Amino acid sequence: MISKTATLLLLALPLAFTRPAAAQETPVMYTVAFPNAVHHEARIQVTFAQVPTGPLQVRMSRSSPGRYALHEFAKNVYDVQATDSKGKALSVNKPDPYGWDVTGHDGTVIFTYTLFGDRTDGTYAGIDRRHAHLNMPATLAFARGLEQRPAEVKFTVPAGWQVASQLRPDATKGTWYAPHLQYLMDSPTSLGPQQTRSWQEQGRTIEMQVLHDGTEAELDSYVSLTKKVVKEAAAVFGELPEYDFGRYTFIANYLPQTSGDGMEHRNSTSLTSSRPLRGPAALDNLGTVSHEFFHSWNVERIRPQDLEPFDFERANMSSNLWFAEGFTQYYGELLLRRAGVYTDAEYCTEALSGIVDAMLTMPGPKRYSPVYMSQQAPFVDAAAAIDPNNRSNTYLSYYYIGAGNALALDLQLRQNYKTDLDTYMRAVWQQHGKTQRNYAPAQPYTLRDLQRVLGEVAKDTAFAGQFFRQHIMGHELHKYDALLAPAGLLVRPARPGQATLAARLQFNPDSTAMLGTTLLGSPLYTAGLDREDVLLKVEGQKPTNAKEMQKRLAAHKPGDVVPIEYRTRDGVHTAQITLQQDNTLEVVPMPNATRKQLAFRKAWLAGKAK
Repeated sequence: MISKTATLLLLALPLAFTRPAAAQETPVMYTVAFPNAVHHEARIQVTFAQVPTGPLQVRMSRSSPGRYALHEFAKNVYDVQATDSKGKALSVNKPDPYGWDVTGHDGTVIFTYTLFGDRTDGTYAGIDRRHAHLNMPATLAFARGLEQRPAEVKFTVPAGWQVASQLRPDATKGTWYAPHLQYLMDSPTSLGPQQTRSWQEQGRTIEMQVLHDGTEAELDSYVSLTKKVVKEAAAVFGELPEYDFGRYTFIANYLPQTSGDGMEHRNSTSLTSSRPLRGPAALDNLGTVSHEFFHSWNVERIRPQDLEPFDFERANMSSNLWFAEGFTQYYGELLLRRAGVYTDAEYCTEALSGIVDAMLTMPGPKRYSPVYMSQQAPFVDAAAAIDPNNRSNTYLSYYYIGAGNALALDLQLRQNYKTDLDTYMRAVWQQHGKTQRNYAPAQPYTLRDLQRVLGEVAKDTAFAGQFFRQHIMGHELHKYDALLAPAGLLVRPARPGQATLAARLQFNPDSTAMLGTTLLGSPLYTAGLDREDVLLKVEGQKPTNAKEMQKRLAAHKPGDVVPIEYRTRDGVHTAQITLQQDNTLEVVPMPNATRKQLAFRKAWLAGKAK
């Protein structure tokens, strides 16, 4: 639910973007240099001109587009200085942990600082003598009240480095342009010896700018697969978006020092991984490519109203991440199947098994709705905390719970309504994504909008209302065995007859094993064991290692009772534990699928690109 105040702000933004004075205001000018890159530092200068009288409130972002938790980027900023247009030092006060108030200026403030960055991913800044991978909220300070001004960035880089960014280049000035702060902060930039591949798709330029240690042939093969994914994604929506400056850029960093991540942006995506572009690792990287490219429609242009506009100074909560991220998760894997990267069996193993198992065996989906899971993002989306939590029993990622509902909805539409999820996504795109205004959606969606469009596509508003009540705002589980059977796919136990304690164990050097959070309904939870309790003996023997424990359990069948000895915070205890069957589920193709089932599966999983 968006507040009344925020709604009024949304309505006012298009007027603010187009007011005549905005075009006449001097851009905010940034210079980013790397005189001490070996020690992960950048030196950044920001020139704010035509500043209104009074203190200039300079701030670092606390959050970042595509992330929903607080990250407090000001913690890596130091050596702050400010001068006026004549070089006179200005007073800089710190009113809070996130920024600086500059007073005594003459209408110009030149604000300079050092930034430390040594994490190369989609959220932070990674700087070394080889490259710089910059997420802008982690890198660039901004001034309150000047958010609608354009910005120009000049990168002063070592010889041999090139710039990869969705920002618009200006060769005459040697700068990179953003129309306003929202666009600037949504524009990750990679600096280094780029290897570039570029091609045309539906009249748009798609480019991949890559830092990696592999061969040219490996990159060419990877780009060839990426082209197939791009075509299949476009086939879902019937077209590519109108990229703002005529191009879409995959900003890819596959160097060994890189942390694994993928982060969507309006006309680009930040791809980071230490995995190389060869062998099975290349396919893992390609999964991120597929997911993030689908975001150029879903979440970047088809955007929830409760994330508009993004607020850089607080955590941003949305009730719709089950759709924005979860439906994207479903399509990210589905596109790999349609592009021919997976076989049917591999798609079952790599995608469907994990979704169905999580939805039916984890405690979270039985307790809470996809809307609730979405609202938890500020606490789980790369959020840092040192206190323990009970999320194993209360939470399932909105990626998984959203993908589980996308899968169920796709199959129901195909079986009962002579339509499919592709048609639904195209309808949402036409109504809430295709029309853009001032680099933002003209009509961001609400939960009610998604339900309404589903009713229109299915031509059954009662079905749409029931689906949303039971499965989106509610937490009723889908019957995946029945939904997948028409496609000739079988849901079955992955390890039938195998007895288990259903516990996560950390084996210690003294031949004991410490428990992780015990799951609701598991043998150890039922017996009263909890996280950090220590198993001392199982059937009178010490639990020396995972292999030995598995061998011991293999001698039992589900329902057998075994004695254990364990230590808790209040001493040593014994208990009788009833072993349960390993409840892990898998999805596999039926060995004797009928022609009708195979035809249904082909209509669902086969490629759609012309």
